[in-house]
Amino acid sequence: MSSRATALAPSMADLTAGLVRIDLDLLVDRAALLTRVDRKYVVPTALLAHLVAGLPEDACVLEVAGRRTSAYHSLYLDTPERDSYLLAGRKRRGRWKIRTRSYLDTGASFLELKTSGPRGSTVKERIELPGHRAGDDVGPLGRTWVAGRLGAPVAGRLAPALATRYRRSTLFLPGSGARATVDEDLRFEGATGPRAPGGSLGMPGRVIVETKSGARPSEVDRLLWRSGLRPVAISKYGVGLAALDPSLPRLKWHRTLARHLDRVPDRVTLDPVPDRVTLDPANGPVLPGGRTRSGPD
Repeated sequence: MSSRATALAPSMADLTAGLVRIDLDLLVDRAALLTRVDRKYVVPTALLAHLVAGLPEDACVLEVAGRRTSAYHSLYLDTPERDSYLLAGRKRRGRWKIRTRSYLDTGASFLELKTSGPRGSTVKERIELPGHRAGDDVGPLGRTWVAGRLGAPVAGRLAPALATRYRRSTLFLPGSGARATVDEDLRFEGATGPRAPGGSLGMPGRVIVETKSGARPSEVDRLLWRSGLRPVAISKYGVGLAALDPSLPRLKWHRTLARHLDRVPDRVTLDPVPDRVTLDPANGPVLPGGRTRSGPD
């Protein structure tokens, strides 16, 4: 997509201005799903207006302190051998992922640990890091907490590997109880130091949409399917680190990298995204050349 088209694409803050607001406490209370299925999509920015326009009339958007998008910073920690990256990419048992997540608008920061649970589930734990600033080390409190879960040898060898920055909007669909997040302006920043990749790159013209629903696909999933989009294997840590560090195997993220984000020396190439998308009332978006994107309903 051209830089001019990207600059003119409306943001989620603009697109969701007409939606009903929901606050965080009510969202957590109403969107609690006992069994949750997560699906991730890489979506051209040109399709966001169509996506929001197709939401149910009672769709809500999370609003915090008057803002409908929130700025996030995450710092991922790994061992020098990249144990976290390799375990996840090879889908091994006992895999784990550690990051700090900072909410830049409020100043709050948390240390989060994800581990693999029974039957393919993911167990997520986190603690608040008082006084922590985005990009800071987790400190003695954080390392002690990690050591209690993964052991002192792992905790003692952790170092920054990758940082991400993005703006997130969260949608809630009362009819199904499903949620969807939209991450804009995503940027990967490689950590510096031994075994760290350095450098940075973004995903211009694209956003990451993640849906969280029960056993049945959500309304957002169906809208994306009708636009010809399918879930992809994408982890911000896995994809970002693989793109910045060519010495690593690409593992389960190789197709996502090849299609959506591939790095060559000193620049990033992306597969073409149409500058213009027209809409067919029956079939959804129509790409240049008259091709329609259709999918399962």
